[in-house]
This record gives sequence, C-alpha cells and structure tokens, in this order.
Amino acid sequence: MQAFAKKDILDMASLTAGEIELILDTAGHMKEIGTRPVKKVPTLRGKTVVLFFHEPSTRTRTSFDIAAKRLSADCHAISAGTSSMVKGETLIDTARNLEAMNPDILVIRHASSGAPHLLASLCRFSVINAGDGTHAHPTQALLDLMTIRERKGKIAGLKLAIIGDIAHSRVARSNIEGFTKLGASVVIAGPPTMIPKGIESLGAAVTFRVEEAIGDADVIMMLRIQKERQQGFLFSTEREYAQAYGLTLEKLKHARPGVLIMHPGPINRGVEIAPEVADGPYSLILDQVENGVAIRMALLYLVAGGARHAASD
Repeated sequence: MQAFAKKDILDMASLTAGEIELILDTAGHMKEIGTRPVKKVPTLRGKTVVLFFHEPSTRTRTSFDIAAKRLSADCHAISAGTSSMVKGETLIDTARNLEAMNPDILVIRHASSGAPHLLASLCRFSVINAGDGTHAHPTQALLDLMTIRERKGKIAGLKLAIIGDIAHSRVARSNIEGFTKLGASVVIAGPPTMIPKGIESLGAAVTFRVEEAIGDADVIMMLRIQKERQQGFLFSTEREYAQAYGLTLEKLKHARPGVLIMHPGPINRGVEIAPEVADGPYSLILDQVENGVAIRMALLYLVAGGARHAASD
C-alpha cells in the first residue's frame, strides 16, 4: 500500500490527487466492515480519538463516532457548551489541556475559519477538520467523491453543478477543489448575492440560472441556505428562492436523463430541494451518509499511521 504522510486533514487544497485516490481506495475497503454481523476490527485498538464540536452536527459527528468505534479506538466527545470554554478558557488552552492527556487524533468543528489549522500547528496530535466556518469541509468532499466514483466508476470528465448558497458554504469550496483536482468540471449557480467574488479562481464556472447550470451536468449538488452565517437578507423570501433556485421535477426536465442528485444535509424540504426529488430514484443523499462512515474510518486509519505501517511490512 502507498504510504500516507499527512499528519492532519485540514482541507482539500493540501491533498494531492494521489492522496485523495488513496483515501477513496482505503474507504472502499473500510466500507465492507459495516456489512459484517460484527462491525468491529481491532485496527486502532489503543488509540484515542477526541471529537470536539463547537457547532451542531448530526451526520458528521455521529459518523466519526461510529468510525472510531468500528476501528476499536477509544472515542470521547465534548462540545463547547460542556467544556471549560464556557468559563472563559481559550481554544488554544483547551487544546493544550487535551494534548496533555495524550490523545492521538482530535476531530474539530469550529465556527471560525482556520481554527483546525491553528491547532494543527501547535499540537502534537493529528487534527482532522470536520468543518471550519465558511472555509473547508474536506471529509464531506471526500465522501461526495467516493459516492460519485462508486456510481460512475470515475471522476475525470464528469460535470458537477453546485446550486445554492455558495458564499457561506464550506462544502462548495471543498467540492470544487476536490472534483477539479480529479479531473471533473464544476459549475456553480445561485442568487448573485450568494456567489462570492473571485470564486472562479478555484476552478468553477459561474451562472445565475439553475437551468443553465444543470443542462449538461452529470451530478447536481444542492446546498442549504445557511441563515446562521448570513449577516443580512440575501434574498426576498424562501418561497421566491424556492421558485427560482429550488430543484423541482419541473426544473429537472432541463437536465440529462438519469442525472444524479446530492445534498450534504440537513435538507430544507420544499426550499432548496423538493421532497419528490430528494426521495427520487436518482437521489444519492443516503448513499452519501453511508459513505461518510467509511471515509472517516479511512482518515482515522491513515492519519494514525496505518498506511505507513502497511507500506513497511
């Protein structure tokens, strides 16, 4: 097996195409563990994983917890609301106190962009970014890549359309970087107020019309409106947003037959995506959730040194 030299997983920009492929291949092997009667292997026995989530999470936090336990690691979850940060302790002091307990891996989600990078530069343990502000969500992009590669058999040559609140989406940024790095093309669409200036520098084309974006797309990824990150009103009403930018069966008539539908969740049904589309035959939304466990198992294994050990055997 190819060696994996990364101490941390912080964003898609810092991963090479070869490293991404290794992660996807490793996740493919890990996925089989979830189909066994006893879903547990001793691979990371004796390793300690800390989940430190400063923002709400269902899929990411739960899948990291399941991933660690399936690999037999000791897993401990804390949140900002139950840590000493509510008493005024800084993030750095919290991390250094955790480091004194000698964990092997810290998985962090934080509202401030760059928080995982800061901790990775200061602490000995490995850091995996579970989402930081509007900056990056590498594990989501990796599970999206895995889901499409499973279904299509490749990434290179495909076209991905990302629709919605691009300005506040760490998922959009990470997917643009990941898909283009593996040879796909990406187009983004949304209201002008939700398209950040300069986003083309990441390699994506821009349009403001959903029909144009999805016309020749192989995959459509819908994004939630992130009201919690918005500083002002960026659209008139949810009803008008849904009419212009929501994915409905009527809009899908402009897409290729069999186009695949994705959404990182949580879904606002009837706003960015109609229920009949979210639950339709081409929806991969639950496949994404399933693959999230396998990707996070792969990352825990790789940053813990599993591939280095395998390569030296």
